[in-house]
Amino acid sequence: MSMSQDTVIGVVGAGTMGAGIAQVAAAAGHSVLLFDAVEGAAAAGLERSAKGLSRLVERGKMEAEVRDALLARVRPCGELRELAPAGVVIEAIVEQLEAKRELFKQLEALCGPDAILATNTSSISVTSIGAQLGRPQRLVGMHFFNPAPVMRLVEIVSGLETSPAVAEQAFALAEAWGKVAVRARSTPGFIVNRVARPFYAEALRIFEEGGADIATIDAVMRESGGFRMGPFELMDLIGNDINYAVTCSVFDAYNQDPRFRPSLAQLELLNAGRLGRKSGRGWYDYGAGAEQPEPRTAFPTPIPELVGLCGRVEPAATLAAMARAAGIQVEELPGNGYLEMAGVELHLSDGRSATERAAASGHAKTVVYDLAGDYRKAGRIAIAAAAQGPEHEVLPVCGFFQALGKSVSVIDDIPGMIVLRTVAMLANEAGDAVGQRVASPAGVDQAMRFGVNYPKGPLAWADELGLETVVTVLDHLAAHYGEDRYRVSSWLRRRLAAGRACHD
Repeated sequence: MSMSQDTVIGVVGAGTMGAGIAQVAAAAGHSVLLFDAVEGAAAAGLERSAKGLSRLVERGKMEAEVRDALLARVRPCGELRELAPAGVVIEAIVEQLEAKRELFKQLEALCGPDAILATNTSSISVTSIGAQLGRPQRLVGMHFFNPAPVMRLVEIVSGLETSPAVAEQAFALAEAWGKVAVRARSTPGFIVNRVARPFYAEALRIFEEGGADIATIDAVMRESGGFRMGPFELMDLIGNDINYAVTCSVFDAYNQDPRFRPSLAQLELLNAGRLGRKSGRGWYDYGAGAEQPEPRTAFPTPIPELVGLCGRVEPAATLAAMARAAGIQVEELPGNGYLEMAGVELHLSDGRSATERAAASGHAKTVVYDLAGDYRKAGRIAIAAAAQGPEHEVLPVCGFFQALGKSVSVIDDIPGMIVLRTVAMLANEAGDAVGQRVASPAGVDQAMRFGVNYPKGPLAWADELGLETVVTVLDHLAAHYGEDRYRVSSWLRRRLAAGRACHD
């Protein structure tokens, strides 16, 4: 069937997501039939869209005539049978398998034989939803992200029976609507909800271990890692109940793989009713006048007069160049890529704690620093010192980074720091998704950049760091914890052994 603007689009479910999808389709010029089983809900959904569009008009971002024409293309329907003329029907109802199955059986009987039936499910198997249909090849996943008019990603999910032609038509339709479409196979969590789990899981583990407090973890992930929001801020925005439920769903679907194990700290939060912004309190307090915690930040410290660059290896070479620009004398010395100041060796973390690293080298005065997305632009850096070294050894390191314009967070000596272990685990999960043919490397990176606004795709980031570095970090984490959680993706190991990058 043709996917021209003449194709009528049906949307079932007029909540925030369904009404948003209807708005997207109408903005692309389609006539849209919007139905909800709750009486009056379709009209209410359209009214919410009208209010949102009117705010755009008030801010000068949309012409009133464009708004009115868009809204005129959406018709609320009182009965499901009114969707019979639709060439594409997108379901956005409750996340319950039986409810979706029953709906699609009705739609299959109502709509034409060439109509595409699409589910917006974020977690249920497309194969399972279509298992009772007479023509399951017509069913495809079109997973939009909330809010649908703003978020650019759409995951096009093929079930076991989905026709490749139907998946390609859905892909082309999403692109015609101005979205970034990525192809995925129907597996638990698809791409984004699966690959994103370590973003939350590693932060929760660091917090549970006392490695750093939530405000510091969030600040380091934002100001050093370059993420738009820290993991605890994002969990509060999503809702801790929803975030925890998705984690449990993926955990159970993957036979309770320890990589996806839910957090007891987050469960305790739910038991207290602290769901996040929507309940007024989550990891943070959103009540009127509530005092927000500040990230741990070192006091101003004297700047070291001389820094040794021991081997011209990144990122030490970049930091040395920044130090020279800040007026610090830098002396080049032999070494394997670290900095030296006042007798302290400053190393980029390799997944070991500073204490483990010091024990291996025999140099007690060892400090490690965290990964940054861009060391020149980063506003904050996390550091940790070896336990057997004197407490004051962090002072010249604090002064060094402060001279480069960074806030410094001294955290507990945990392996892999904050950003580095998170990025390594994101790349690891992305590698597993590619290795299991869920999506291509490019598809995974696009999904994470446009679905959850990551500053870099995890596999592109792995290529930038070097697969050897990523694998080394994961191996060191696995050795420290003695858990299968940090096992290296077979796909990443094979790429490394073959001397190939993720995107090669």
